[in-house]
This record gives sequence, structure tokens and C-alpha cells, in this order.
Amino acid sequence: MSDMKEKTVVITGATKGIGKAIAEKFASEGVNVAFTYNSNEAIANELADKWEETYGIRAKAYPLNILEPDEFKPLFKSIDEDFDRVDFFISNAMIYGRPVVGGYGKFMRLKPRGLNNIYTATVNAFVVGSQEAAKRMEKVGGGAIVTMSSTGNLIYIDNYAGHGTNKAAVEAMSRYAAVELGEMGIRVNAVSGGPIDTDALKAFTNYEEVKAETIKRSSVNRMGSPEDIAGSVYFLCTDEASWITGQTLVVDGGTTFR
Repeated sequence: MSDMKEKTVVITGATKGIGKAIAEKFASEGVNVAFTYNSNEAIANELADKWEETYGIRAKAYPLNILEPDEFKPLFKSIDEDFDRVDFFISNAMIYGRPVVGGYGKFMRLKPRGLNNIYTATVNAFVVGSQEAAKRMEKVGGGAIVTMSSTGNLIYIDNYAGHGTNKAAVEAMSRYAAVELGEMGIRVNAVSGGPIDTDALKAFTNYEEVKAETIKRSSVNRMGSPEDIAGSVYFLCTDEASWITGQTLVVDGGTTFR
């Protein structure tokens, strides 16, 4: 804990699922947590209070609509007022439901608006968020950035073309960022998760089918949990991973090679 204590992580979308697990992991290691929410302000504030009380760290929630990239600049200015540094940035928030209509479905049913929304929430959000975070990290001597990806860009998942191709795009963008931000002492990596049992996955129309197939394919015979991803994200931000950058860490329970 000593190397991480009193540092600050910024996480987008941390009121549930993977983002919540990531925030809790960092908090449990003594890292201050600045995190965003889309609409659940009450829940976000409850989590911030809980993490502060449980782990003795500073935690605060901020509203953010990742479909509006211009909101990142004022977001980080607000974070500057509450935290004296930014060491880590986790680009995690994603969209589902109405905004992905036309982006989630069979290839012949894909529409530009849905695809563009997924790109904005996946690639644009990573780029703009990382740019703002990198400016702060440079002032403290460096840091680490992690973007969330998915094995849906490696193997076929029904109705996932829009998401899968954009996850491939954000992985490519993270490699470019890793090269250019390295001179600032900033490492950039991606964590590519197999199907994780979250509300986002439950929103899939074929959730039960995906769950059954994941368990069947997994070498460890189970679905992935948000905590499985959180541990990997945390590791990539520690000194133990100081020579890892520009990489994609696949965390999938062995589902992509069977």
C-alpha cells in the first residue's frame, strides 16, 4: 500500500459493475478516488461516503455524460479543486440501451447514429479523458492510464459488431498513446475482459445464452466477475507493472482460446 497511498485515480463510470469494483480496489489500497456517474447521484454519493469511511481515503463523485466529450475539461477542473494530484486514469464508462440503438445488432441492421455513439463513448472518451489526465500526471512525474476493452474484438459475439470494432479501435488508440505519452512518464494499457456478469451484459437480449456459452468455454468453468477485472486494472497501475505499456491484458477465463 505504501507506494500507492495518497495517490489519486480518476475513473469514469464507477457506480456499478466493473467501474465500482475498480474504484473499491483502489480505495482499499489507500488511493484517493475521483469517479463519475451518469444519473445515479444519490448512489454515487453513498459510495463516496462509504469508501471514505471504510478505507480512510478521499472520494468524490462527479456527473459526466460520456456522449459529450466537451464535459471532460470542466470535469477535470472540478477534480483539481478537490484533489491535489492525478496519478491514474481509468476509461471505463460505457453506454447501453437507447443510445446504442443501431449500434447493437446484426451487421445488416447497423446504423451510423448508434455506431457513432459507441465510438464517442469508447474512443473519444478515452482520448479526451486521457489528454486531460496526462496534463496532470506530467506535473507529478508520470502515471498510468488504462482503458477497458473486450474480447468481442477477437472472437464473434452475436449482435456485438458495433461494440467489438470500437473496442479494437480503442486498443489501437491506446498503443499510439503509449508511445507518445511515454516521454511524460505515463504508461498506457488496455484490459480486455471476456463476458463479465454485470448489468451491461444483462442488457443483452441473449444474456442467458451468452452466460451459458461463457461458462462452457471457460477453462475455469465460471463467468467473470467485476473483481476479476479490477485486480488486473490495479496491477497495471502499480510499480510492479512499470515496464508494461502499449499492451492489452486479456482477462477472460480462457474463453477465447477454446
